[in-house]
Amino acid sequence: MKKQKWKAGNMIYPLPAVMVSCGDEKEANIITVAWTGTICTNPPMTYISLRPTRHSYKMIKEKGYFVINLTTKALARATDYCGVRSGKDTNKFEDMELTPSYENETLCPMIGESPVSIECKVKEVKELGSHHMFIADILNVYVDEQYIDSKGKFHLNKTELIAYSHGSYLTLGEEIGTFGYSVKKKKKKKKNKTNKK
Repeated sequence: MKKQKWKAGNMIYPLPAVMVSCGDEKEANIITVAWTGTICTNPPMTYISLRPTRHSYKMIKEKGYFVINLTTKALARATDYCGVRSGKDTNKFEDMELTPSYENETLCPMIGESPVSIECKVKEVKELGSHHMFIADILNVYVDEQYIDSKGKFHLNKTELIAYSHGSYLTLGEEIGTFGYSVKKKKKKKKNKTNKK
């Protein structure tokens, strides 16, 4: 297959579209980012990358905390709105009728409607160019109890998570495999033995 050569750029898709909440009870804000992900399992660490010109940038740098809130199909409009409107001009929590929750260690607002809120403490800020990377320790993870079954299992994939790909928000679609399925040994079918009289 022939491939066309393009200039260097970011073309790693899809990405998680997350709403990052920051601030405190006096001033809370939300910014939507797609540049986020896992850095380390032990200790648990993550990152977000922001332009220094964004309103949330200063708030996160001053407070030292932020919350990554996973987004769903029901939150798609709010996810987009919080990425194109500035917190300098409007209260995004009020505009999108989102619930700020402060039932966490840092009192950094979480979004009540998000199925998962990840509380983070800034460890380091790397000034990379157009974006600065906030490297953070994950302090706590808060999950919506409605997705926890009677055995205590959390069903994240039932929350209708969304992703961002090349300018569009997408639902994730159907499951096509599970981790390790490509190397999993197939179970042999047991032969039925019939009793002969």
